[in-house]
Amino acid sequence: MGMDLEYAPAPGRPRLHRRIRSSLAKRIRETYRYDTALWRMALTGPWIICVLIFTAAILGIPTGLGAPADIILAAGTGTIFLALAANILALVLALTGLPVPRLFTGSILSAAGAVLLILYYAELEIEAAAVVAVLAALFGGFGGLVLGLLRSRRIVSGLLLAVAVALSSIALPIKSHGGAMPVLAASTMIEDDIPAANPGEPGDYTYRSFTYGSGEDLHRSEYGKEVDLLSSTADASAYIKTWPKLRTIFWGFDYSSLPLNARVWMPDGEGPFPLVLMVHGNHMMEDYSDGGYAYLGQLLASRGFIALSLDENFLNYSAWSGIPDNDFKVRTWMILKHLQQIGVFNEQAGNPFYHKVDYTKTALLGHSRGGQAVAMAADAERWFKSDPVLADAKKFSIASVIALAPTDKAIDEQQAKLIDVNYLTLQGARDGDVHDFYGDRQYIRSSYSRGSSAFKSSLYIADANHSQFNTDWGLLDQSLPAGLFLSRTHIMDGDEQRQIAKVYVAAFLETTLHGEADYRGLFRDYRSGAKWLPDTAYYSRFQSGEFIPVATFDEDRNKNTVLGGTAAATGLNWTEEVAKDRELKSKATHGILMERSANNSGEEAAYTITLKDSVTSDIAESDAEGLTFSLANRNADADEADKAEDTGTADNTKPSPSPDIVVELTDSNDIAARLPLDEVMEVLPLPQTQFTVNSWLEKRVSDGKYGDLSEAVFQTYELPLEAFLEEEPALDPGKLTEITFYLQEEGDKIMLDDIGFYN
Repeated sequence: MGMDLEYAPAPGRPRLHRRIRSSLAKRIRETYRYDTALWRMALTGPWIICVLIFTAAILGIPTGLGAPADIILAAGTGTIFLALAANILALVLALTGLPVPRLFTGSILSAAGAVLLILYYAELEIEAAAVVAVLAALFGGFGGLVLGLLRSRRIVSGLLLAVAVALSSIALPIKSHGGAMPVLAASTMIEDDIPAANPGEPGDYTYRSFTYGSGEDLHRSEYGKEVDLLSSTADASAYIKTWPKLRTIFWGFDYSSLPLNARVWMPDGEGPFPLVLMVHGNHMMEDYSDGGYAYLGQLLASRGFIALSLDENFLNYSAWSGIPDNDFKVRTWMILKHLQQIGVFNEQAGNPFYHKVDYTKTALLGHSRGGQAVAMAADAERWFKSDPVLADAKKFSIASVIALAPTDKAIDEQQAKLIDVNYLTLQGARDGDVHDFYGDRQYIRSSYSRGSSAFKSSLYIADANHSQFNTDWGLLDQSLPAGLFLSRTHIMDGDEQRQIAKVYVAAFLETTLHGEADYRGLFRDYRSGAKWLPDTAYYSRFQSGEFIPVATFDEDRNKNTVLGGTAAATGLNWTEEVAKDRELKSKATHGILMERSANNSGEEAAYTITLKDSVTSDIAESDAEGLTFSLANRNADADEADKAEDTGTADNTKPSPSPDIVVELTDSNDIAARLPLDEVMEVLPLPQTQFTVNSWLEKRVSDGKYGDLSEAVFQTYELPLEAFLEEEPALDPGKLTEITFYLQEEGDKIMLDDIGFYN
């Protein structure tokens, strides 16, 4: 008979899936089995790392609630993230059965992940972010373990581990290139100091400060309920099309009603006074910038200028709402709107501005994007020809423009070209934001009618950075957290950097608006004001309408011809080349690049310009005072090639030797006078700047934007004819026929530009 057979499991043996489920449940219940009191205390280390990286991130993208609120928000977010991520990873580790302190291990991995993601989105390349994340997690882990050992009274072990952590941090390869530059030595000082008071010190005027604005600002009482003077609003709908709702919620207005807000420092007295408008650059929108130039506003008001710092914070970048389109153009347009508003104020009886403004003497000063905006405003017809605001703004004669570390971006495929407008630009070699000397390009594009007393000048400052021109921007030139990796070793003190700005800005305005001729010497030779300036290396250029050009190298690409004659060379490799910035991009000017090829000191290496008769006559008729030229020291070029292959272990901070140059003038009687250049002014090595704390990181931050360690930076040299006559009294300055430059030492390499004569 048939039987139904059923499979019956052996007694006492659960089904496989039940055994697995039971095993997993047991492992989950024992998730924290190995996390003893020591390891729980050690969680402090990863927690600190997590809170710090979240704090760095939120401070780099502020909410507008204020730094204390942002820090509390960051601490809370970091704690919640770590709690969730670490416990999830602890469960995963428990399922593997690994006999490790799982919550602690999960915390280490979570902290590393947080650092990795935040740094990656802060423009560090993935490998750089990963290395920093691993190091941060290890330091957090070891630091936490030290605390755990000390807490559990294992004092000796804790101290030993603490010493190990400290020694490992010291051993990290964080060597910074770009050591301190040579400063202005006594041997290079000139005898003729400027016979005037320090322009960086307050003047004789008392002054008052006040604000004008909408009266409805949601965040700043000085432009809200406490505003002193109500102004109109500006409708920028012709230029702005994109304005996110979040931006409207934050500010309480959109692009159709932009407020005209400004801080004002006004001298006491009848007036009228010259007007100086100052405008900030692009910074985090929620971290207001306009108050950062009070140090200049107060100084200028004490010297008889009406100074204003314009509020354009609503045009700045925000991590939450981006940046308005056309912001460069709108920044410029807002300057014109402020001029229009001041014109209205100036005609209103009872207004603080009433008849106080001298329309014939106006200056514009800008920083960063503001530095580009002020140049554009001085050439406003290029962009705003059909805008009605231009007619009102033209009542103000813009005589002078000052740019602190400006940008120089083409807008509508055009760039500002200043004609007979005084121009001054300052730039730091350690500028980690606008790291190329873009003000040099605007300097090059500024031109002057023959005989005009207007001038242009630039100053390149070896140890200055970007942010410290504004007292509210701090020390970092990049927002956190990427800013943590910028080298701060050799950046000059902020007060010293602002002292340079005060001296140069005030002297420039005293010269160009008040007619104080004594200060003009500062721009011809920075050494004449050395007693007012902090110690660092300076590189300056100067040119005016009184310049008699011989060679500018921009008329053609034939190296044998120059504007004022013909050229030839012996013992040199020489060519006309474009001057380049750190990223090897054109500065839109050419120079003659020459390198000594003669291999011994007995063989001459010379570059000679034979002058046209018309130039010789021009020199004689104008009663020229001396020879002038701009020179860039290129002796470091050979070192740059070596540094490109550097492994990070060599010392790249040692400056290259300066070229040994002799300049000769020859007259029509073949009488020649030679003058060693270093008897007039030393040829300094160019700054070699590494921006990050580590050479490996330099190429892995912000897509490697920093480029080379230096760029073509020119210094203007003025060699008085009297100095040549002291060498050879028989020389006839009225019959000059040749200018010759001799390179004396093997390997000497220079670039020359703007060769001519000055009055």
